Amino acid sequence: MKQGRKKDLIPALGLCAISILVIFVLAVAGCNNPLEHERKQTPPEPLPLVTSMTISARNTQPRHLFSGEVRGRYEAALGFRVPGKVIARHVETGTRVKTGDLLMQVDPSNIKESVMAARAQVDAAESQYNLAADLLNRFKALYEQDYMSKAEIDRYQNSADSARALLKQARAQLTQANNQLDYCNLKADDDGVVLDVRAETGQVVAAGMPVVIMARGDQREVEIFMPENQVAQVSPGALFQVNFWALPDLAVQGQVRYVSPVADPITRTYKTRITLIDPPNTVRLGMTASAVSAGHEAGTSRIFIPLSAVYQTGDTPMVWVVKDRRAGLQKIRLGKAGHGEEIQVLEGLSPGDEIITTGVHKLLEGQQVRTQSPGK
Repeated sequence: MKQGRKKDLIPALGLCAISILVIFVLAVAGCNNPLEHERKQTPPEPLPLVTSMTISARNTQPRHLFSGEVRGRYEAALGFRVPGKVIARHVETGTRVKTGDLLMQVDPSNIKESVMAARAQVDAAESQYNLAADLLNRFKALYEQDYMSKAEIDRYQNSADSARALLKQARAQLTQANNQLDYCNLKADDDGVVLDVRAETGQVVAAGMPVVIMARGDQREVEIFMPENQVAQVSPGALFQVNFWALPDLAVQGQVRYVSPVADPITRTYKTRITLIDPPNTVRLGMTASAVSAGHEAGTSRIFIPLSAVYQTGDTPMVWVVKDRRAGLQKIRLGKAGHGEEIQVLEGLSPGDEIITTGVHKLLEGQQVRTQSPGK
């Protein structure tokens, strides 16, 4: 019986030994690859985050924005040639008028009396002239028959000449009086639009006092006032782009026609007129406008980058350019310094290139990066 138990125990011990050997081999195999185990336990490092900017070109000629008002090309301040009391006003601000239309009237009562007096003087002068002419003709006949002396006929001739001169004077005074009567009616000299009415019915106005402001014709201009530190940059013929507050989708090209040679004594600005080129009918007088200088010439664009974007270890300045999320060095040629912490790039970059602006000394060629805009 004891021998039978020993025979059964031997195979069991052998199986246990084999199991222990397999476990030992697997443990040793796992201990021989510690890097693989660590790689599985440690997450990958994130890509470096950098600040970048996209290159854009700026023009050498600065763009200045000026506010102004739409005005007529020809504007006139109309007034009466005679003083008087306004008895009628036939127009309002914005009224379109044609040549000869009646705008305003003053009381013509006194001037009508002057016309009547002048007409009476003409009648008297005509009577005197007719009498002197008849006497001259009669005495000429007697003179030809030797019944009168030369001295007497000369005296009648002088009377007739004086009467003729007095008649001319009286007629001229009558014409002047009629003109004064016509001046009581203020009429439009040309087609246009009434910009302002400065007198009302019942008001007494002086001769020459502006009572109606009128824009003649259809030409439109924008009036702006140029500061003295910028007036030297604008000359007649310069181009502007004009926008209108009431018409946000409309932009009209304009050309400078006039720049005042003298500054306004109060504002110290220079009045400038910009003629609008083919403006639509929607552009009306009095509209608020903004004019932007548009004198951009080919070949004058400049590129500026922050000084922090320049990477230089030797004599050649470079920048990091991002392409396909990888950083690469690009040689550039620098120019003059710009405003603030900026510098001009003459060669090496084009509008649309994306460059890294911070942390340029911590990057490697071809390194993958994540980008963000400045200020984020």
